[in-house]
Amino acid sequence: MSIVVGAEVLEAAAEPIMNDAEMYQLGLVASTGGEQGAFDLVTAHKWFNLAAMQGNLEARAYRAELANEMTTEEVAEAQRQAREYLLTHRPRAKG
Repeated sequence: MSIVVGAEVLEAAAEPIMNDAEMYQLGLVASTGGEQGAFDLVTAHKWFNLAAMQGNLEARAYRAELANEMTTEEVAEAQRQAREYLLTHRPRAKG
């Protein structure tokens, strides 16, 4: 069974994409554990990857460092999560 949904419905339901600095900050929190102290390398890689895609060079460097500490499966999961984020979020309206 397949469901067909119009593009305008998907766009209306999608949340705005954060900017690279916001994504970078989320990556830092996830990679250091923030106030809770529980770090998550998969989530950190996801946010650094998304920030790097928007041109954030620091995020690109941290993403590479994390990838060296992660298994192939963890990197694949982080990339899957980044793709999922992009499918459910839309660029912010300029203006």
